[in-house]
Amino acid sequence: MTTTPSDSLTGKVALITGGGRGIGRAIALAFANQGARVAVASRTEEQVKVVAAEIKDLTGRESVALVCDVADSKSVDQMFATLRELLQGEVDILINNAGMAESATIVNTSDELWERHLSINLSGTFFCTRAAVSSMVAKGWGRVINIASIAGKTGAPYITAYSASKHGVLGLTRSVALELANTGVTINAICPGYVETEMVSRGIDRITSRTGRSAEEALESLRKMNPQNRFVTVDEVASLALLLASDDGRGINGQAINIDGGTVLV
Repeated sequence: MTTTPSDSLTGKVALITGGGRGIGRAIALAFANQGARVAVASRTEEQVKVVAAEIKDLTGRESVALVCDVADSKSVDQMFATLRELLQGEVDILINNAGMAESATIVNTSDELWERHLSINLSGTFFCTRAAVSSMVAKGWGRVINIASIAGKTGAPYITAYSASKHGVLGLTRSVALELANTGVTINAICPGYVETEMVSRGIDRITSRTGRSAEEALESLRKMNPQNRFVTVDEVASLALLLASDDGRGINGQAINIDGGTVLV
């Protein structure tokens, strides 16, 4: 089980969007294990209910499962209102993990595909951050951690919309970090490479359907994109999130930290 470097999160309220699976689930479990009062949010209620039950089994403490479409600012505002009512407190740590990824050539990138990426990956991060930071500033302490991607630092074929949305997340991160730098609030981004999640599984399906390569060949091609010849694990991402959320990480602000084995060296 992942642990913090030295600091406990006991009593802190942590909200993880996209918390029903993959990276979001791993972060939720890791934060709960360190004493945080965790709320997990997703558009899929059943997924976050399962994670909330896992947290109770792990820690003996109740967790809150919330339904939210982060692309809808009214849904985001309602999520925060419900959280305040159920947990009797404001969000101390916000993990903007909700996101989506589809691929297409530029000429086949429809208006709808483009808007989906911007509305969920970028606008969703903005809506949640805007809703969270006022109370953090008032308390003089807060953490916003955006789950971005190495695609936010470099381009790649067939992911124009995804890459553009993640570049936007990094711009948002840096600007808000400087705006709030003297308030006790930090905001950073984690930029994973390929992580062992359902998103990788969908990528393998796309490669096999378009190239005729076997699933194992597609898997190996993605693995080799990491110089360490492996996928990043969700627990590695969770460990970095724990550091950024801790007081040990208070000097890290406005950064976009790669966790990719050296795939992108910027």
